[in-house]
Amino acid sequence: MPQLTGLHLYPVKSTYRLSPDSARVEPWGLAGDRRWMLVDPRGKALTQREEPALGQYRVRPAEDGTLTVTAPDGATVTVPVPLVKDGADEVEVDVFGTRIAAALAAAGAERFFTERLGEVRLVHLDRPDTGRPIDPAYAEAGETVSFADGYPLLLTTTASLDDLNRRIAEDHPDDPVKGAPLPMERFRPNVVVSGTDAWAEDDWRRIRIGELEFRVAKPCGRCLVTTTDQETGVRRGPEPLRALGRYRRFGQKLVFGQNLVPIRPEGTVGDTLGTLRLGDQVTVL
Repeated sequence: MPQLTGLHLYPVKSTYRLSPDSARVEPWGLAGDRRWMLVDPRGKALTQREEPALGQYRVRPAEDGTLTVTAPDGATVTVPVPLVKDGADEVEVDVFGTRIAAALAAAGAERFFTERLGEVRLVHLDRPDTGRPIDPAYAEAGETVSFADGYPLLLTTTASLDDLNRRIAEDHPDDPVKGAPLPMERFRPNVVVSGTDAWAEDDWRRIRIGELEFRVAKPCGRCLVTTTDQETGVRRGPEPLRALGRYRRFGQKLVFGQNLVPIRPEGTVGDTLGTLRLGDQVTVL
């Protein structure tokens, strides 16, 4: 029986993951997932595509949302949640061409990151319900996403990774380094499902995980970030993009994983739709 075996969220976009045993689900994703982001002086999102070392920053949120960030050199900074209603500056930011308003974190956070990454600022998405709209080709009216690439959650399956790793090994029979299996963390999913056939998720349109239902919006096109070792921040060569280009090319996209949109349960009020827990049963509807 398919079940949920991995839960991951990334408090600041492109930083190191948190892997809790349970997570609340909001209409725009897991609670606390990618509500913060670093931007360059023009307000453009900074990600591991441009700066792979971002993945080495560890972030711990407190109950009130305050972040403690630890840099690769061991230095830390504490960042309170900036709220526009309480006087925080509001700035316009650009997430892959979509411009939205975000609250600017205190100057201490800017100094901390600028000393290590160049001129950048840390911003917080104050109101994700009025934030970035999901691509209307795959969304219903009013559905939004936080600072994630395009959709509220990303799902992957262990069977598909096993099959991809088998193909990578077959492509590099004489090179154990290039043919080494890749960990799921390379793909930065939110939910990981075990107990399926390889690539079964390609045919899913609607699923239930525990108490919650999700639309399977579209496959996830992969980028350079998948070649980055999430434990060291080092680019590790062409895999998995080379193998995805050979075996998982859909049009111009190299595909691994599926994007999900939560479905609001009838009668729920507020931002919390329900909770996902490791071990939850996964049902294809």
